Amino acid sequence: MNKQSKSLVRKSKELSWLLRHGATEAALTMDAAGWVAVEDVLSKLRLTRDTLEELVATNEKQRLQLDCGRVRACQGHSHGVPVTLAALEASWTIRTSSASVFHGTQIRALKSIAKSGLVPQQRTHVHLAAQMDSRVGKRSAVDVMLEVDPAAVRARGLQVFEAPNGVILIRRVPAPAVTSLIAMTKRSRAKEAELNALFGFVG
Repeated sequence: MNKQSKSLVRKSKELSWLLRHGATEAALTMDAAGWVAVEDVLSKLRLTRDTLEELVATNEKQRLQLDCGRVRACQGHSHGVPVTLAALEASWTIRTSSASVFHGTQIRALKSIAKSGLVPQQRTHVHLAAQMDSRVGKRSAVDVMLEVDPAAVRARGLQVFEAPNGVILIRRVPAPAVTSLIAMTKRSRAKEAELNALFGFVG
């Protein structure tokens, strides 16, 4: 990676952090759906408009949105920024498909998930992927993928949303909506029967 590419990667990370997690810490004015003024971002990060446009266009997971004089991260906000669940959800699409969605996680989290379901921890929503091989909505390295039934989520009074970059978002996923476990690593495959038993799955 050359010097220019490294600089763009660093600036992209700084921009994503600012818009997803750091607005309050940086004293950046942000509305309830995560939008901030472009001029404020350019000033905070010492960017040019051309560089900002390049960072938005080349963001690997298309997390960033630019709309004339404002910019935002379309999902992935932490509780430390002044967004609201209602405003974020109003900016997304309600997903009506009954097709399964997927959440990647680590072995150490499974006992808690089997008991309490998926919760967003420090984020506003649980992130899921529309397909097993999706580039968005899941971490790159996980022990297992959990299959989630959207109909079971809706049956418990929760809505399923899709952000502009394709990430599936739910406020929380009740444990009964997790319908299967797919082992992704050698370590999880060795414990697959034990892990399935946590959820009452056969196999």
